[in-house]
This record gives sequence, structure tokens and C-alpha cells, in this order.
Amino acid sequence: MAIDIKETFRVRAPIGTVWQFMLDPQKVAACMPGAVLEQVVDERTFLGAIKVKIGAITTSYKGRLQLTDVDEAAHSIKMKGEGRETSGGTAKASLASQMKALPDGGTEVVAEASVDLTGRIMQVGRGMIQGVSHQLFLQFVSTAQAQLEQAPGRPSTAGEATAASAAPAPPQQQAIRILPLLLAVFRSAILRFFQRLRRRQSV
Repeated sequence: MAIDIKETFRVRAPIGTVWQFMLDPQKVAACMPGAVLEQVVDERTFLGAIKVKIGAITTSYKGRLQLTDVDEAAHSIKMKGEGRETSGGTAKASLASQMKALPDGGTEVVAEASVDLTGRIMQVGRGMIQGVSHQLFLQFVSTAQAQLEQAPGRPSTAGEATAASAAPAPPQQQAIRILPLLLAVFRSAILRFFQRLRRRQSV
């Protein structure tokens, strides 16, 4: 089953700072719930894992992410990823992000993804997966905004550059807790239902 996702968010940070952040796999992975970067193969290829916990069931994917197109002039990044679940399910994704400088000095980021999933996770249905994906994206945005807006970009010293290029520390991976996200999806659906009902009654 293929799922298409498109989200837009804004950051109160200059486009150069956001660009460097989006190209840093360790910083991006640290903002993604349940994700961990395990190995940097080269400057465009990364190995990692993600855990998803639904009630008593925990699903783990391990896979590879590759930067397929990096256009600094246009501030756009395209990626492809694929992973395999321990029980046999698969996930394949094409991802793209486009950054635009805003008049107030901030940055707008448009993120698009097309994800093809198989395995146990599909039992929850397309609508629920899209709703949960949106909630996960909001968590990523909140964490990324906090990092980008609290710590303005500055040049790295030689010591910092050396430390950044070293192998990442052993990851501490926490599973994504889906139940709170499902509750948020249900709350949003119920709220939209009552809003539509009120509009009909007012006509």
C-alpha cells in the first residue's frame, strides 16, 4: 500500500542554518521519534533503524537511506530509503524537501514523501497510518524547531569538526509510542465531525 504525505513548516532560522541541519543525518535522526542512525557509509549513504510500538506489539525496521539529489542553489534535497521489518514486512520511500527563505529571515520547508508499506503495520488501515504519520511529523518539527531556533548557526571549530566526523556513539533507541498518537488522531477526527455538524445545523 502506497501512502503519500506532504507537510509544510516554518522555522525562525536563516535558510543556510536550516540547510546545514537537514544535511546532517545525526541531527535529523535525533529529531525523529523512534529513529536512530547506526552507520554513516559515506556522505550520501546512511544505515539506521526505527521502532514502532502499537500496544503490546513492537515492530522494528532496519534499512538504508541515500541522498539521491542535493541542489544547494535551489535548496532542495531528494532521498530514497528502504527497510525491512524483523517479521518480514518492508518499507520503501521517496522523500523530498524544498527550502525557501522568508522575508522575515526565517525559512519555509516543504516536505513530501511517498511510502510503500507491507507487513503487520498495514492492518491499521491507510487513514490511520496517514493520521499517525502527521502526528509523527509534528513531533519532528517541534524538536527541529527547538534546536534550530535556540542555537543560531555558527562556524565549527577544528575540534568540533573532528568530533562531528567521528563515529556516532552507541544509539539509545526508544520505540515510537503509537497509542498516544492514535488518541490524537481520534481527537482530531471527532473534532472535525462536530465542526461539520455545527456548520450543517447553522445552515
